[in-house]
Amino acid sequence: MARFVDIHPVDPQPRLVAQVADVLRGGGLAALPTDACFTLAARLGDPGARRRIIEIRHLDERHHFTLMCADFAQLGHFVHLDNAVFRAVKAVTPGCYTFILPATPEVPRRVLHPKKRTVGVRMPDHRICQALLAEMGEPLLTSTLLMPGEEDPMTHGWEVKERLDHVLDVVVDGDMGGCEPTTVVDLSQGYAEVVRVGAGDPAPFT
Repeated sequence: MARFVDIHPVDPQPRLVAQVADVLRGGGLAALPTDACFTLAARLGDPGARRRIIEIRHLDERHHFTLMCADFAQLGHFVHLDNAVFRAVKAVTPGCYTFILPATPEVPRRVLHPKKRTVGVRMPDHRICQALLAEMGEPLLTSTLLMPGEEDPMTHGWEVKERLDHVLDVVVDGDMGGCEPTTVVDLSQGYAEVVRVGAGDPAPFT
């Protein structure tokens, strides 16, 4: 049974944020609200997290996982950013975008795209996510909480708890969040390709 933690969306309570971080550090899988929509989240170093997310979402091996990062210092540790890419990403972050970029050796092979050696990265504009990332001191491995065969992601904590209570360890609720997935932009080939149009305006990359 998943723990349900209701965190204030504007002023996240440090005690509750620390409780969620403890679950993640212990190998737990969380559902978090973000500026885009709910996401599944786990520690990047957790060897079982990828498989659990794949099983919940019925993903194939080519799925691009996303590292949710606190800032550019963290992001630059896990993906290669040349000056042009840095400027493009900086112009729209934090925000509702996921960028696919070549990974550095710091990213575990199990979460890379098997052929491209790329990974998704994002920096959310969301107080709860930011507080949790600060508490963790490391990126989180994430994937949009979009269930198999469904077009719309879940947007309420109670709904996530009701449907996925048996496969999650903690569900975080907060009143401020989005209802669309992020806009995904592939920058791995030296030019921008919008892979998915979502909550972020794709215009800067088209």
